[in-house]
Amino acid sequence: MYKSYTVGKNDADQRLDKFLTKTVKALPQSMLYKALRTKKIKVNRKRAEPNQRLCEGDVIELYLKDDFFLGDSPEQSFKALSPSLKIAYEDDNIIICNKRPGLIVHSDDSEDVNTLINHIKAYLYKKGEYLPEKENSFAPALCNRIDRNTGGLVIAAKTAAALRFMNGKIKNDELTKRYVCAVKGIPERKQDTLKGYLIKDGDANQVTVYKQRPNAPDVKTIITKYRVLKEKDGNALCEVELITGRTHQIRAHMASIGHSLLGDGKYGINRDDKRLGYKYQALYSRYIRFDFKESNGEFDYLNGKEISIPFDEIWFTRDFE
Repeated sequence: MYKSYTVGKNDADQRLDKFLTKTVKALPQSMLYKALRTKKIKVNRKRAEPNQRLCEGDVIELYLKDDFFLGDSPEQSFKALSPSLKIAYEDDNIIICNKRPGLIVHSDDSEDVNTLINHIKAYLYKKGEYLPEKENSFAPALCNRIDRNTGGLVIAAKTAAALRFMNGKIKNDELTKRYVCAVKGIPERKQDTLKGYLIKDGDANQVTVYKQRPNAPDVKTIITKYRVLKEKDGNALCEVELITGRTHQIRAHMASIGHSLLGDGKYGINRDDKRLGYKYQALYSRYIRFDFKESNGEFDYLNGKEISIPFDEIWFTRDFE
């Protein structure tokens, strides 16, 4: 069978082999590279190399069996949703949503359709900003994520260029992220910078924090800054800034100093908290600031921008009024 793809704006500036892996999902990697060697895959009617960068307007031609093209149409379960989003910020490149607690960001074994990214896709589809039938390899994607039962700010990219850019800035720690949480007890130090060592148990989806570095593989250093904002009924409302960003870092790190989050049954005991209305752990991602270290062309307008959620819109802060 012959099939061709025309490289669009969101496909450009990526390696040919990466594009094909995302676009022709049924094509095994071994067959992909063999087809390139034997000229069964060409770009602009010329022999192509796996690592060559694609340009907008390039035509990729594939002479392969029909079986490899089955199921290549974009996954479109999001069309079944009526989008329900709280949008904290939006422009032509990114959208920042205030995720409600209880909503999962990506699909998992328990939920495949009602996810944050699908609500974003449905929203952009209804606006005409995302048309899956016109995309080969790109779909709007999340740049960061938070736990199902944590609420707050999540960044999504509307374009491939924005996704590459934001992923690079997050990897280089060029964003400041602050959370607010409610903890059991009142920390002796009203503000502190905590340092620890984290080991993740992927099977249990749980982490363990140590004050001294353990002699074990896959140990991650973690740094967490906090300050107490308010105190009431023997508990504390805290602001937390992540210097490192690891799985369950805030929940596990605060628990490790004797102050587990209210409502957190994984790193604390939440039996009494549930009776008080803490259905989820009291944790919210409420503030993001873009702190770019250098000029970034079309994305310079974001540098220094701050996005925040008012305290009175965070469900557990009312208990500290």
